[in-house]
Amino acid sequence: MKKAYFACGCFWCITPVFEENGVSRVTCGFCGGTEEDPDYDAVKAQLTNHRETVELEYDETRVSFADLCDVFLANVDPTDGGGQFIDRGRSYTLAVYYSDERERSVAAAKIAEWEKANNAKAHIALEPLGRVYPAEEEHQDYYKKEPESFAREMRESGREERFANR
Repeated sequence: MKKAYFACGCFWCITPVFEENGVSRVTCGFCGGTEEDPDYDAVKAQLTNHRETVELEYDETRVSFADLCDVFLANVDPTDGGGQFIDRGRSYTLAVYYSDERERSVAAAKIAEWEKANNAKAHIALEPLGRVYPAEEEHQDYYKKEPESFAREMRESGREERFANR
């Protein structure tokens, strides 16, 4: 199994999207900051430099890193440099965290491809993978544990409307 790391805004909202696209396990967490052992409240309040990030475990024979980049780009607003939908601040900005040069190169090419196809600048950080901290248990598989709250979050955030016609 391989792992990939994407900051997609709200990690609750993106989890089912990756699970529907060949990822065997999604773990919500935090990456990109220097503070030790951040928690959800501190990250959400912009008290750390971390971003909400999903760790994806996947089988390369079923889905490639390039495929995951495509899923990422299709399910966020790459033009928004201030966060995603109603979630604002650094903790909700977009990033691809790469673990080697191949992943960096693939992600950079996919972002450039998206920019050319959409004639727009993508505000996506491309950063080497640092320390990843898992979020508290209540944030894992949130859409399964709290389906009503999850549905409300999708609706109120604007994600549901944006991606309704898929």
